Amino acid sequence: MTTKESFHQLIDLIEDEQKLKSYFDLIEKLNSQKPGELWGSLSQEQKNELLLSYDESFNEKNWVSHQEAKRQHAQWLTK
Repeated sequence: MTTKESFHQLIDLIEDEQKLKSYFDLIEKLNSQKPGELWGSLSQEQKNELLLSYDESFNEKNWVSHQEAKRQHAQWLTK
């Protein structure tokens, strides 16, 4: 099954109209963005922070286990 077919199948399973509308809006926005548009909208400070975070993500001592991430973000995962 292709990604497109899987995506269609997933959409067909969603009954919540508001959730579908939210997904549609997100996908429509992502699809309409031009390459580099998001990067160009960031301040220099935001770009620097993002690049630093990217570099730090390669250091294993900065990694957090899945269980720890779930614990840290439990308040958002239970809604």
